[in-house]
Amino acid sequence: MNCGNCGAPMRLASDRRSYACEYCTSLYFPEESRDGVRVMDEPGELDCPLCRIPLVLAWIDETQVLYCTRCHGLLVNQIAFLSTIRYLRARSRGPGVFPPPMNPQELERQVHCPSCGQVMSTHPYGGPGNIVVDNCPRCLLVWLDREELSKIIQAPGRDRGSG
Repeated sequence: MNCGNCGAPMRLASDRRSYACEYCTSLYFPEESRDGVRVMDEPGELDCPLCRIPLVLAWIDETQVLYCTRCHGLLVNQIAFLSTIRYLRARSRGPGVFPPPMNPQELERQVHCPSCGQVMSTHPYGGPGNIVVDNCPRCLLVWLDREELSKIIQAPGRDRGSG
C-alpha cells in the first residue's frame, strides 16, 4: 500500500489498526464495513477453515479478529465475541430486520479449527440472528460465515441502538 499523500510505501502502524507513512508520517485508517469490521491488508497466522488461504488481520472496535478476503468469513476469540456483539448491536441504527429461519442442513457440516485442526462444534447461535456458528472449545475461537455477523447485528431486540 502506498501513501495517498506522497506515494511512499506505508507500513502497519504499531497500533496495528492503521498504516503509517515512514516518509511524510501520514496515517491511513481503513474504512469500516457496514458490520463495523476494519480489514487490514496484513496476513494473520492462520488459514481460513473453508478456503485454506491466509486470513488477514481485521478489527471490530477494540477486538482484533481474522478475516477471509475470499469467503468473507470471520474468526474471533470466543471470550471477546460476546462483548463485540454487544458493542455492535448497541451502535446499530434503524429498525431491526427479522432474519430468515436457520437452515438445519448447516448443522451437519464439519469445519476444522484453523488453530488446532480438530473439528469445531457446530450449533445454533443462542443469541439473535437465527444462525449456525462453529466454535472450537479447545482454542476458544468462533467462526462466522459471510453475512452471519450482519444477521446478529440487525436482528430485532431491545439491546439494539435506536434511531
